Amino acid sequence: MTDSERLNVTEGAPAPSNDPPPVKPVEPDAGDCCGQGCVPCIFDFYEEALTQYYEALAAWKERHPGQSPD
Repeated sequence: MTDSERLNVTEGAPAPSNDPPPVKPVEPDAGDCCGQGCVPCIFDFYEEALTQYYEALAAWKERHPGQSPD
């Protein structure tokens, strides 16, 4: 274990190699929707996943200040 990993463990934060940034969900194509008015629609699932992604990204940025998720 490196000193930086030990420091992160000591502080209670996961090491960066063990805490990758979240992955943005892929937006469905318009053709992925059947157009039947389904509830929930595939786009509803996407919106929910996108909200979860932004929440996870904000938490990740708090754990890794000054780092870019890219």
